[in-house]
Amino acid sequence: MSHIPSSISERVTIPILGRWKKEGRRLAMTTAYDAVSARIADPLVDILLVGDSVGNVCLGLENTLPVSMAMMSHHLEAVARTRHRALLVADMPFLSFHLSAEDTIRNAGGFLQRGADAVKLEGGAKRVQMIRALVDCEIPVMGHLGFTPQSVTVMGGYKVQGRTAADALRLLEDAYSLQEAGCFALVLEGIPAELAARATETLAIPTIGIGAGPSCSGQVLVFHDVLGLTKGHRPKFVRAYAEGFGILQDALPRWAADVRDGSFPGADESYQLPHDCGEAIARWTPSGPK
Repeated sequence: MSHIPSSISERVTIPILGRWKKEGRRLAMTTAYDAVSARIADPLVDILLVGDSVGNVCLGLENTLPVSMAMMSHHLEAVARTRHRALLVADMPFLSFHLSAEDTIRNAGGFLQRGADAVKLEGGAKRVQMIRALVDCEIPVMGHLGFTPQSVTVMGGYKVQGRTAADALRLLEDAYSLQEAGCFALVLEGIPAELAARATETLAIPTIGIGAGPSCSGQVLVFHDVLGLTKGHRPKFVRAYAEGFGILQDALPRWAADVRDGSFPGADESYQLPHDCGEAIARWTPSGPK
């Protein structure tokens, strides 16, 4: 039985997301870093994010800070070639939107030229100038507040944000500022559920939660987390719907064992010569040097 609502078949656009917010329809968003993950996720979710989390998840980096525009462009192009239905958002990596409006516009515009529908950037009121510059150039922007991975060093690690009254009020002010600057949606990461609920009920734009409780307009999880493809500690907000790492770890040694005992490949995995070639091949001997 399909778990895809009939209404999900339409191509997702930014105006559709705004309409779904008003209708109370919850949004599903996940990451995609390559053609395989895009083929799996695109028909099933509303938003695909080519996240700078590719650094942690796929490239073996400790955090997202070393991820470059070139890395992001490489993965974005693979997803864009494959995506057909979901809204495609690309993360602006560290230092790609911090130096000047001209650099920010050039970098974000390059992502749209490579197939993205929108970009996402981290930070509150201090990013308003860059967001307005992008929106003025018709580049749609998704904001990101709460725990922002590019600020992991300043924040002292992966910590829940907005736990004091002052911090919570600052986040609400930042959320409103980003909406007024032109963001079409806002990711809320690693904040108390009550704070995310207050932001969601106050803002006109959709909120996408990750570690922000159940009251957001939608939820985002990393593709590999949803499918259990990562090993080791899982954050509190992750729910794995498969144990993909274990499944693959079981499959590969079975294949290797079949190779070693000669049972792979068999006739079904092998090509055969036409019958009239067999005799010529059997009679062949090396001719040696001439």
